[in-house]
Amino acid sequence: MRWDPDQYLRFAALRMQPAQDLLARIPLSAPRRVVDLGCGTGEVTLHLAIHWPQAAVLGVDGSESMLGRAQANDADWEETKPRVARVEWQQSDIADWAPVPGEAPDLIFSNAALHWLPDHEQRFPRLLGFLAPGGCLAVQMPMSWALPSHRLIRETLAEGGVGGTPLASPALREQVARRPVGAAADYHALLAPRCRSLDIWETVYLQTLYGEDPVLEWVQGSALRPVLAGLEPGERRRFLEVYSERLRVAYPARADGGVLFPFPRLFIVACV
Repeated sequence: MRWDPDQYLRFAALRMQPAQDLLARIPLSAPRRVVDLGCGTGEVTLHLAIHWPQAAVLGVDGSESMLGRAQANDADWEETKPRVARVEWQQSDIADWAPVPGEAPDLIFSNAALHWLPDHEQRFPRLLGFLAPGGCLAVQMPMSWALPSHRLIRETLAEGGVGGTPLASPALREQVARRPVGAAADYHALLAPRCRSLDIWETVYLQTLYGEDPVLEWVQGSALRPVLAGLEPGERRRFLEVYSERLRVAYPARADGGVLFPFPRLFIVACV
């Protein structure tokens, strides 16, 4: 299951905005070590390096293709936006990542990554434990499970085959059925006893997407990736045919050709 940097970046500006909104709420003036956990193609990592030019910044991601794009972006940025910050890139499964002993980060920043991992009840306290005293964990996660776009993925897998039969394996359908992000109150209850300050909020971005089947293009860059990877070629064609038609009904184009795609996100800034 591979990430496609080009597909992910088709809506780069819309995907960047939540990261910028999260960055604006972090109460750190001069962190020494910053980790971007699940850095993807590196645009956010480089923004962190610009924002805190004296910091040592580390971008961590498990995808070789995404990190390759991140390193290319780094080289391009160095030519046009010189900076003091030192950026390093590390290929590592973010589920297993831990800092080098003696190099506790002042900030662990994770934009649209931790929802891919289960067991947040153990994972978030573990990340807090990696921080230097006074450090912060800053997280943004999409709350997309209940959206029509994502509900229709589950419904199409369940009965989108010929004659209403299921598509994909039971294991894949079970994986897609998992609700990846809890309610804001759940994270407050989990983190508040462990933090000196905690800021949690939700934002719904009323996005307008353009192009042919733009909602399909959006989800193919993220949520649909493991689904398509888990389908056999014939099932994949059937799934895309049925799912695309359902998306067009759920998200009709406006007179100007744009499609409104409201998208909620959860933000957490937890400081120890």
